[in-house]
Amino acid sequence: MKMKNLLKMAVLTAVLSAGFASCSSDDDADNSVVTGSQAALDQACADWKVARANWENTEAFLFGAADVYSIDPHTDTWPVAANDLADVLRDAQAMSNLNNFIKTANSGILGYHGLEYVLFRQGQPRKIDQITNLEYEYICAVAKDLYQATATLEAAWDSKESNAERLQIAKEYVATHLAIDDDGNQEGALGSFQNFGKAFKNPGTGDWATALEATLEIISGCQDIIGEVGDSKIGLPYTGEDATYIESPYAYNSITDFYDNILSCKNALYGQMNATAPVENSLIYFCKNAGNATLASQAGIVVTKLDNALAKIKAMKAPFALYYSDASCKAVIDALGELDDALGAMSETLGSYAGNATVEAQCKVINENYVDNVVLATYRTLADNAQKLYKSIVNIKK
Repeated sequence: MKMKNLLKMAVLTAVLSAGFASCSSDDDADNSVVTGSQAALDQACADWKVARANWENTEAFLFGAADVYSIDPHTDTWPVAANDLADVLRDAQAMSNLNNFIKTANSGILGYHGLEYVLFRQGQPRKIDQITNLEYEYICAVAKDLYQATATLEAAWDSKESNAERLQIAKEYVATHLAIDDDGNQEGALGSFQNFGKAFKNPGTGDWATALEATLEIISGCQDIIGEVGDSKIGLPYTGEDATYIESPYAYNSITDFYDNILSCKNALYGQMNATAPVENSLIYFCKNAGNATLASQAGIVVTKLDNALAKIKAMKAPFALYYSDASCKAVIDALGELDDALGAMSETLGSYAGNATVEAQCKVINENYVDNVVLATYRTLADNAQKLYKSIVNIKK
């Protein structure tokens, strides 16, 4: 989730190169420094990067729970609303009841980037003697909430509801958090808990009327993040339209974010987390072997364009926060545009099979594999590492 109209006072280019003042430096704030070790803080930063990669690996499937429960904006809004965060750290009422405050706070001060803002400076862990007790209390609450959000994603896509603890967390999360509007403000109840894994596997029981419709959602989910990375995450800073629109600028993690976003597409299309080749029950494997020469050719082009896009991202000049106008950015934008076009062509051909019983049956197999071995597997890893991150952040203070 990316802040569109939300508090544009966040990340200025000049500040990126000069460094950031502590967000609790106001004269009226408690500036006492946390008692902790640099090694513990460094470990929390390392665990943030792992959990961050796991999240970016989910962005090809932000439909379902991530959208319906507003988990994407709640955990991944950026740029950070730095002034709002500074105000919270001086707000005695908010700080006295952080766990409840965070459930209804503006999303620009939460999630991965709220944590990043406190933990990192110019691509490195902050010094332990710069972290205040107020900041520590805040990131503990944010990290706990982040874990609960990721546990909700896992439970909502687990068709067998096999983890009772995380299922309970999910039901409590949905009952206590609010929907988020386009400006990052929270409003209205989320509704009741539902299982998107079951619905995706069983057409007609939820948001997907047919198996083919669900399979086509796999493609459109990829196209959504491909367009966002090319047009917004890279495109807005590169063109000069919005030089403040830089993801993960404090950790200098932007290019890794971009790469992991497109890797999520590879996993989705290849049918397995950390896939190196399309598995037998994957969408790409089916398209290559369905007996349609056009569809097979289009799938081959998708694979080529996907590999090219990943290679172009890896070749970007780093860090993006300082080199967002480099020519390597344009090369990535172009490569992502070509990948999007290739996926669009494949989707159109596959969509022409609507009503075909044989294709419908095969799509059901594809979808079942996708839920278990891509979506659920990724969310489970994400929740495990978000829980580890929470524990590491708690451990910063001795």
